[in-house]
Amino acid sequence: MRIPLVVVTGIDRVAMDSTLLSLQWDLPRAVVVSHSIDPVLQTLTRTVSDTHGTVESAHIDLEHACVGCALREDLLPTIERLARDRRWQTIVASLPVGAEAEHLSHAITRDPQVARRVKLTAVIATVATTATVDDYLGSSWLRDRGLHSGPDDDRGLGQAVCGQIEYADIVVAPDQPDPEVWDLLQALHRPTAQALIGIETIDTQALLQQRHNAQDAYAWRMPRSFQPVPLLRADHAWRLDLVSPLACDPDSFLEQLNVLGEGPYRSRGCFWVPSRASTANLWDGAGGHVSIGHHSRWGSATPLTRIVVTGVGEAPENFPLAFASMLLSDGEALLRNSGQHMTEDGLEPWLGGISRAS
Repeated sequence: MRIPLVVVTGIDRVAMDSTLLSLQWDLPRAVVVSHSIDPVLQTLTRTVSDTHGTVESAHIDLEHACVGCALREDLLPTIERLARDRRWQTIVASLPVGAEAEHLSHAITRDPQVARRVKLTAVIATVATTATVDDYLGSSWLRDRGLHSGPDDDRGLGQAVCGQIEYADIVVAPDQPDPEVWDLLQALHRPTAQALIGIETIDTQALLQQRHNAQDAYAWRMPRSFQPVPLLRADHAWRLDLVSPLACDPDSFLEQLNVLGEGPYRSRGCFWVPSRASTANLWDGAGGHVSIGHHSRWGSATPLTRIVVTGVGEAPENFPLAFASMLLSDGEALLRNSGQHMTEDGLEPWLGGISRAS
């Protein structure tokens, strides 16, 4: 029988530790494996504990290794080893501050030794009660708060925390957050996830019975289909679902990038251009930081351009027009690609060469 695995993420160490302590005592014979990263010394610290105290502790040098790879190389074997030890019935894995559970979920499914011994039942995103809207939609970098994983971690704070919330099965705050923050959390988390106030409200019995749906979580984070998002009912938050089957004009796309990407908003989605018709490209932004890049191939799926934008206060009236202005009509797309194959489209710094994308 596979052992249930619960994963905890967050950007606030206090909120994460409070959740870990509660789960450690409430889940049956639980063992907690916690990883933290010193971004200056570039060391990974692993601590394993249960209700009797610390079981083991180790420090791993990350100077010559990718942090993500190091986590997979250390966390996965540790989880598999703990699952083989019959002392425990539940494993709780606490990721480093700012880390996302999506990578671990994929790694588990690809590792037969781990997949046969553990079942990922839930991903829990913890949020601090003192968090403000600026923590989610502001322009801060992770390194501004000392939360980066290393010298190459150039993620925005909002990109990291919003990504954690969107992917989670449960979003939990220790106490009642600010009303604007709570409405924003309601807008960010996927419809099938829970948003809870109070760690004690987590139903640990149900937690062990459920199963993390990676496909559902991933589809919410990366909306690469025409499936509509549910109607948002919130006093302070809003959400715009900008979607079209049309391709983007590369020049217009770059012109509107700042319009749709700048400001205190969360934006996520995909886009395509005629010069790279087989490629689905990623849009991931928060607080003025926008990442675009090659994501995957469309395959049998119908190409689309879609950006889901979330914020608080009043929704910008110019967003729908800016979105529409970067799209090509079907006729324009045909005309643009007629005659000869394009050798460049201006998106090379982000998407690479056209020949490579094709």
